Amino acid sequence: MKDDVVLGESLGGAASFVSAVLDGVSISFTFISKVGSDFSYSVTHPPLVSLSSKTTLFHAHFSSQIQRHDRVLKRVHACDPITPSDLPRRRFNFGLAVGVAGEILPETLEKMLDICDTVFVDVQAMIRVFDPEDGTVKLVHLRDSGFYHLLPRIGFLKASSDEAPYIDLEEAKKECCVVVTNGRDGCAVHYKDLEQQIAPFPTVQLDPTGAGDSFLGGLVVGLAQGLTVPDAALLGNFFGSLTVGQIGLPKFDLRLLQAVKDEVHEKRSQLFDIHEMLTDKFVFTKPLDHEEFRLALVRAKTSLALTIQECQKEVSCSPGVAEHHNLPCNGNSCEEPIKLADGVPR
Repeated sequence: MKDDVVLGESLGGAASFVSAVLDGVSISFTFISKVGSDFSYSVTHPPLVSLSSKTTLFHAHFSSQIQRHDRVLKRVHACDPITPSDLPRRRFNFGLAVGVAGEILPETLEKMLDICDTVFVDVQAMIRVFDPEDGTVKLVHLRDSGFYHLLPRIGFLKASSDEAPYIDLEEAKKECCVVVTNGRDGCAVHYKDLEQQIAPFPTVQLDPTGAGDSFLGGLVVGLAQGLTVPDAALLGNFFGSLTVGQIGLPKFDLRLLQAVKDEVHEKRSQLFDIHEMLTDKFVFTKPLDHEEFRLALVRAKTSLALTIQECQKEVSCSPGVAEHHNLPCNGNSCEEPIKLADGVPR
């Protein structure tokens, strides 16, 4: 909503954004989410259905009086939380605890830590609270959240620059790797005495919703494929930049995804011999070709943008089809566009 006018309505939620990244690069995963019986979207990974509550709903308020893309989030409805019994009874290499509206209970996170070798947590899942009157999102310190005792068992803790003051960074980085995202400035990786700045991928921001979720998806993809932590964080920045350049759930072009997979595969091949000699599970120092990896991703993104521009020029010159060229496409198949207030898909 902008100045109290509804601009659009779209499927959201952390699970939607993270799964878009994991599906896009063909990473196998098990998906746990919960909605109400009013949920009306057709999705690839069906969520659990609660018959006692409505689907979580947020309103994102923007104002023309603020020259940045800042927003005020208000929770309108909240679905029942995910419980430990909702989790599968098997082990996983990686687990992601990513919530936006109180979906994750301390006992649920504890169960995740029991069944996963490495768990990634978005701190907003732990420190968000909601005004009882209007649902406005507020933050509390991690020490007061009910999750603090689990910090030593967490592998990676992700926080935005706005959330970082609520976690006591100097103490948290002694227990786990803390990744602080900072929008257009990229992110910083903090682990014990090590701090590394990871470069951003410049983009025109249209909607910040889901950027942190997409970042986490890219980070996990990189680590699951054997990349170093800095290279994996770079991949997180990449997917975050793609997400903020679109409104609502991002549509990733299949050609770009293939180019990314090719670059990651090449990096993995180069690092295989190095990993064989290491006893630590994750490598936290930047490899010598870190900048080359970033430039390769930039080239892939730039090359696709130029190709799309050429295609749009050709389409605009073809009579009778120009009105269709703005539909968001994922490769050769168009997905359902965002629903706008005037009913016109864009």
